[in-house]
Amino acid sequence: MAVATSSQRRKRQRGSIEDLPSGALRVKVYAGIDPVSKHRRYLTETIPAGHDAGKSAEKARTRLLNQVDEKRNPRTAASLNQLLDRWLGVLDVEASTRRGYVTKLDKHIRPVLGAIPASRIDAETLETFYADLRTCRDHCLRREYSSLSEPHVCTPLSDSSIRAIHWILSGAFRRALRWGWLAVNPTEHAQPPPLPKPDPRPPTADEAARILEEAARDPGWGAYVWTAMTTGARRSEMCALHWPSRTSRREGTISTIDLDRSVVTIRRAIFNNDDGILKEKDTKTHQQRRVVLDAQTVEVLREHLTRSQEQARALGIELVDGGYVFSALPNGSAPLTPDTVTQRYNRMTRRLGIDTTLKNLRHYSATELLMAGVDIRTIAGRLGHGSGGATTLRVYAAWTGEADQRAATTLSARMPARRQLSATPTATSSTRRPDAGGRESASPYRQIAKDLQGAITSGVLRPGDHLPTVKELAARYGVAVGTAHRAIALLNTDGLVRVSRGSRAIIV
Repeated sequence: MAVATSSQRRKRQRGSIEDLPSGALRVKVYAGIDPVSKHRRYLTETIPAGHDAGKSAEKARTRLLNQVDEKRNPRTAASLNQLLDRWLGVLDVEASTRRGYVTKLDKHIRPVLGAIPASRIDAETLETFYADLRTCRDHCLRREYSSLSEPHVCTPLSDSSIRAIHWILSGAFRRALRWGWLAVNPTEHAQPPPLPKPDPRPPTADEAARILEEAARDPGWGAYVWTAMTTGARRSEMCALHWPSRTSRREGTISTIDLDRSVVTIRRAIFNNDDGILKEKDTKTHQQRRVVLDAQTVEVLREHLTRSQEQARALGIELVDGGYVFSALPNGSAPLTPDTVTQRYNRMTRRLGIDTTLKNLRHYSATELLMAGVDIRTIAGRLGHGSGGATTLRVYAAWTGEADQRAATTLSARMPARRQLSATPTATSSTRRPDAGGRESASPYRQIAKDLQGAITSGVLRPGDHLPTVKELAARYGVAVGTAHRAIALLNTDGLVRVSRGSRAIIV
């Protein structure tokens, strides 16, 4: 009876170990049909030549077989570009959201990672990619310039944009996992940049007055800015506002202003579809809301309506029944373009020398209402936030000196009667120096602690929130890091914050 060779015996098992001319061994295991190309797929591994190459090859074969049996092996050789194309083909999102995804894919993801097999992208690859974006948003591809060109200057991509890229990739890889293309989602192990710290910068009362005065040079534009400032509505929601219709029954499906009842009902928002045509859609939170108008805003809108009617009659036309409140057409038949509104607002504030954006009008509305003592849930309802006020307080409410002062006054009124101090100077009191008005000036660290205490008692900083780092406080107040440390230590002593080694102080 013929005796089978060791090579023949190995081939009868699952997987094969092939002898290569170099003396190395190639391990090959069948891994199923590629769901993209429909070809047979194999897992392979080459073992260098050596006296224990056979034993190492058997271990490799067992390991690869286990990957196949436990479905931990990559199922396809498709590239990331192929995965993204397939993902976009089934993705069900709004047109504006899709355009944002495609822009980031084409500008950042495809040029760098697109040609790599999706199965070979791991957490290290993604985190290296994110680090490169934090260095240069242009990927430093343009290294050679003519003698007349300026040298390339690296500009980092913002953390919020990198986080958006991470979640786009996460959505594609999650879908690939469900399809059986991949065995592991690498975005679950990669760490994106942290959430950007909220830094609302609403215009001051003086800046708001200057903005309104400048906008009023064009009465129609002035009415838009005034209404946006008092309602806190988003630009796309402002552009979708309609006058009440006398004949149409669309009131239940569109955003309308009822001047008789002093109420605006916000149901829709304006966006550009894939063909560049302005259309209406649901609001950002897919919820409708009613915002009560104050008497001055009602007056501003009545004057705007009367002026629009007179301008239309002067041209021999009439306003469209139920037309848009803010329109570039004299009959009000088409809405303003949100991007055009933003560009006009930016040009106006640049002329005024004010560093602000259109979105900061929402910040201004939230901050002013908080300072007026309006409860956070009511403010969240006016702004259209669906988080019960958490987003409003964390992002839109700026920390103002007036609110801090009011908080300090309120707290002082509730304090017990102060014991009369001795007239004899003590070692501590003798170190304090009177200011120009004869009053004692607080030490820098005490002033910092007082400001933080005011933010806590006024509700701007809530239990569970983190305080700014000592470096941030030092930079904000122009003091040494040690001084900021003393301020936090004072709050810790008063039981307002909890301090633990290696982490930021938490409000308790």
